[in-house]
Amino acid sequence: MTRQVTLGLVGVGRIGVMHARNITALNGILNPDGVHLRLKLTDVAEEHARSVAGEFGADFLPSVPELIASGIDGLVIATGTATHPDLIRAGVDAGIPVFCEKPVAVNVAESLPVVEYIREKGGTVQIGHQRRFDAGYLEAKRAYDAGELGWIHSLRAVTCDMTPPPVEFLATSGGLFRDCSVHDFDILRWLTGKEIVEVYAKGSNNGDPAIGEVGDVDTALAVVTLDDGTVGTVSASRYNGAGHDVRLELQGSEGSVLVGMDQQLALRSAEPGIVFPAGTPHKTFAERFDQAYRSEMAAFVEVILGERKNPCTPEDAVAASKVADAAQESLETGVPVRVAP
Repeated sequence: MTRQVTLGLVGVGRIGVMHARNITALNGILNPDGVHLRLKLTDVAEEHARSVAGEFGADFLPSVPELIASGIDGLVIATGTATHPDLIRAGVDAGIPVFCEKPVAVNVAESLPVVEYIREKGGTVQIGHQRRFDAGYLEAKRAYDAGELGWIHSLRAVTCDMTPPPVEFLATSGGLFRDCSVHDFDILRWLTGKEIVEVYAKGSNNGDPAIGEVGDVDTALAVVTLDDGTVGTVSASRYNGAGHDVRLELQGSEGSVLVGMDQQLALRSAEPGIVFPAGTPHKTFAERFDQAYRSEMAAFVEVILGERKNPCTPEDAVAASKVADAAQESLETGVPVRVAP
């Protein structure tokens, strides 16, 4: 017997449209298990939202209250960060599981009351850290957990965009560490099971001067220390002309692995006769993590059906954001910063 799961999507900007496409595509994957997904959506840009609804065979609702009242099994939030707290509370109050793109709120201070609200109400909220569903990161975690790498002596994480987003976005993003590197901070915690306890950061601006004028940097590096003393680096840039480059290197006493080393790696070898990688590099994060985003949404459906535990809790997201806050503070002060427990 086919089980129908109705998802309500709030926000159909770039990320929202991607989620709408993935939800629609999942029907071909979930059907063998007797699950059919139905999509309803809303956005303040009504004309655009109606167009997206038509493209994906979804129902358009004029407002969030009407969307929730129409009968949905789960709420997907893909709106601006400032709207996340109220939308999360609305979903929790309706008694339905919620999926929300990171972060929980614009900063840790505003996130903590939301997390407490979720706890008090017994709500289920999955936060969107899609790298946890990427095949490369999953294999690296498997190898680490199995002891195949021995003990880890070095960690190196990289997140580089090919081109920077609009300066208007950067003015409200919270900075490079909060916008980009927070994914690396999250994945280091998730993969190792250890906390980052100290951060020392440096940054530079050699691209568009307007990025510096809005208080951000276009390139940054953070030296992180885990709670067992292991050290690592987390680097990021807005100007990686070779392509979108996301990697994680784990070097251990018995072995090493590198996430992101495939034919679309945005690097070329300087050694004679080496043709690897031969593929065309990704240009954006959406291409790089296409499969991970679909797997993430499939996991949310499983959460709704009670078939799996929440794979990324609000507490997880806030923990990564605390590291990003410490990195930003270190960048501004020039000294190492301890991460708030």
